[in-house]
Amino acid sequence: MDILLCSGSHAVLRRWTSALEDGCTLYQATSPADLDILTSRITFDILLLHRALIDVATTSRLRTRQPACRLFVLSDRPDDEEGLRFLRSGAVGYANTFITPARLRQAVRLLANGSVWVGQRLMQRLIREIAPDGPVPADGRSPAHHPVLRSLSNREYQVAGLVAEGLSNQEIGHRLGITERTVKAHLGSIYAKTDVRGRLNLALLLRE
Repeated sequence: MDILLCSGSHAVLRRWTSALEDGCTLYQATSPADLDILTSRITFDILLLHRALIDVATTSRLRTRQPACRLFVLSDRPDDEEGLRFLRSGAVGYANTFITPARLRQAVRLLANGSVWVGQRLMQRLIREIAPDGPVPADGRSPAHHPVLRSLSNREYQVAGLVAEGLSNQEIGHRLGITERTVKAHLGSIYAKTDVRGRLNLALLLRE
């Protein structure tokens, strides 16, 4: 996997490099000029973009230049509104610059597999943005729904519908009168049956 690390901070670059050097080919850009040069010459799988070095216009330009590349913005002071702006501009991940090495590796792995990486509150906002027509029916299945959803049990379909409304696991458990652990178990089964990765993709599937 070819990954470009973009930051003007050598300390941040060392931190990211230490977390990702095993199994990845890493490149570094320490200025916007470096970023432009490298992305015009090399096709990358993932870009880690330090918020201190780039802006929303940069992510839009990179998205156009490398449409298959996964853009991961990391901010020293993450903010949901800022995160939404970057996601709307083409990023698929938004997190704290100083995310732990283990979490950074997990995020990169999931992004490479097509998932989105954001915090829980931001994920709920994203899901609500794609649900303008109200909740997915929890007690009946529209024939317009994707055929793969027919493999779900009634309870799994209820859980999936509440995910598509933007509810957290705790909120789903409260709504259905089940434990958060049971909600997680249902979600594991839902992901396995639908071959969907993550809450946002599940919500999109139910909104098709």
